[in-house]
Amino acid sequence: MKTPVVYLLCALLAAPLAQPAEIGALRGYSTDATRDERAWEAKFRAVPDPVNVRAYMQRLSARPHHVGSPYDKDNAEWILSKFKEWGLDAKIETFDVLFPTPQERALEMLEPTHFTAKIEEPTVSNDPTSSQHSEQLPVYNAYSIDGEVTAPLIYVNYGIPDDYEQLDRLGISVKGAIVIARYGGSWRGIKPKVAAEHGAIGCLIYSDPRDDGYSAGDTFPEGPFRPKDGAQRGSVMDMPVYPGDPLTPGVGATKNAKRLSLSEAATLTKIPVMPISYGDAEPLLAALKGPVAPALWRGGLPITYHVGPGPAKVHLKLKFNFDIKTIYDVIVTIPGAAYPDEWIIRGNHHDAWVNGAEDPVPARLP
Repeated sequence: MKTPVVYLLCALLAAPLAQPAEIGALRGYSTDATRDERAWEAKFRAVPDPVNVRAYMQRLSARPHHVGSPYDKDNAEWILSKFKEWGLDAKIETFDVLFPTPQERALEMLEPTHFTAKIEEPTVSNDPTSSQHSEQLPVYNAYSIDGEVTAPLIYVNYGIPDDYEQLDRLGISVKGAIVIARYGGSWRGIKPKVAAEHGAIGCLIYSDPRDDGYSAGDTFPEGPFRPKDGAQRGSVMDMPVYPGDPLTPGVGATKNAKRLSLSEAATLTKIPVMPISYGDAEPLLAALKGPVAPALWRGGLPITYHVGPGPAKVHLKLKFNFDIKTIYDVIVTIPGAAYPDEWIIRGNHHDAWVNGAEDPVPARLP
């Protein structure tokens, strides 16, 4: 769940300071209009101060600020105060949404050897926020259903429809299996959706080092790429059905809104889903046999990638607290001079799965 905050904050504070000269008329603009537009864009890009951008990012990301956390509310109130300081018409509107958090998480390989996944990110010595474990959400995918399953494991590459067509050509069915897919190729929520449609009973998603790890570049803290024990949290709700709060489709999730029961929520996954690090994924993938994975399916781990099924058999258990949490939307209205009755809506979010600030404040800092 990403709480909207008007995009103006990000645009004013985080726009890049310089852009290469752009040649030619803009599509839909005359030559004169292009010149005027370029001039306004140059003025706009000259506004942000990188010192302010860095300070704002540090303030917003100083503590975990997921939905329902004290610091998320604090951030919303701080953002509101900044807008008012700048003389803008600003307010906070609240909504109450379904926001599940983990109660139980377990993943182990039972055959051919025993392995218990850590499913945990360690403290990094030069990142003080990484030690805030008591405030951080654990590694999980929001809007997965509860479930406990034990089954053979099958590697499905990115877990998109084309990959299942390739499995069909190999004569491999995922029916009754737990699949392991790597992040990439599509939005994460598509992976458990397609897996369930093909009969899988569980889904693991990991970040392969070829896509986000040491094959791509130096890992954190030496570089920006994902380290061995890093895992990508995030929503896996079935957004093609409908976006937003799963219990109030088509309407705002106000306190008095009519809500579906949890069993009626169509955007929860049909099978249990959990993200893991490539450190946890490597023993599982290394234990697979069956056909060698097609060339384009092979990642960056120091193993031969096999598809399976088995002999790796894994046990996955997930149980969630399906709570209603309050979100705080910072709303700013800037009346138009020429067309006051026409709206242009820009939005962003100020919450994060942990301490993140890159999505809401994609700044380029020196």
